[in-house]
Amino acid sequence: MNLFNLPAAELLQHLINGLTLGAIYSLIALGYTMVYGILKFINFAHGEILMFGTYAGFYLYYHLCDPSQGGVYVLAAFAVSMIFAMLVSAFFGIVIERIAYKPLRKAPRLAPLLSAIGVSIILMNLAAMMFGTKSMKFDYPFENQTLHFAGISITPNQIMILIVGLIMMVGLKLFIDNTRLGKAMRATSENQPVAALMGINVNMIISLTFAIGSALAAVAGVLIAMEFKIYPTMGQLAGLKAFIAAVVGGIGNISGAMLGGLILGVLETFGVVVIGIPHGLKDTIAFSVLIIILLFRPSGILIKHIREKV
Repeated sequence: MNLFNLPAAELLQHLINGLTLGAIYSLIALGYTMVYGILKFINFAHGEILMFGTYAGFYLYYHLCDPSQGGVYVLAAFAVSMIFAMLVSAFFGIVIERIAYKPLRKAPRLAPLLSAIGVSIILMNLAAMMFGTKSMKFDYPFENQTLHFAGISITPNQIMILIVGLIMMVGLKLFIDNTRLGKAMRATSENQPVAALMGINVNMIISLTFAIGSALAAVAGVLIAMEFKIYPTMGQLAGLKAFIAAVVGGIGNISGAMLGGLILGVLETFGVVVIGIPHGLKDTIAFSVLIIILLFRPSGILIKHIREKV
């Protein structure tokens, strides 16, 4: 099998690389699509919430242990740091929603959008003041030596990204579809006034939505920091690409955000390999995909059909 004039093993290798990248995009995209599904606006401070959670996890991790020592204690410290990063991002998401977005719910749609951009700039500059502008590396909590089998190379960190991403995405889908809070979130997304009349605490549901989306972004942030680096503007480009992933899948659609992230990751990887786009210019692939989607399928791949009774 030679697709794109590449042997099967190499194709599978690039597919794994693309899915690994796409899993990170999907985790971040879920926050965008959840907020849009309920409030119908884009939280452009989402990337900065991710960044603050990552910094929180980073400093706690190095406070608890010396990663170079390895062992079970280091893995436990990493797990605790990951949970702490999720809690910090969830807290930031709730506070920002209450301060910057809640007062603007009845304002024109441009108002919360501008507020989100303002919050994003404030958080980036605040992070630069608090943590400095020098990038830092989040060390692996395990030996990240490449594993080889059947002509394919994969690292333990890539395996962790795929497993963690799958667990988080499936867990969120099950939560939304099968729990009372998930049903309340779907009801609030459909019609806030009617949901309130049915006894649903709309404000609490909105805060929960921000908390869950922000926590998932923090997981992606820690995974990014291990694979690349952590710095005050790390959430900017990752956030933009995740937003594109949400649009590709169908903004406001949970399954669409997951699918869009995976598709975008695979397209970026194969764009460099097949089309020959220089690695330094691979970001253009995501924005090209956005333009194509907006031109030919602006509602995204998974369109959410709403039946209205007259």
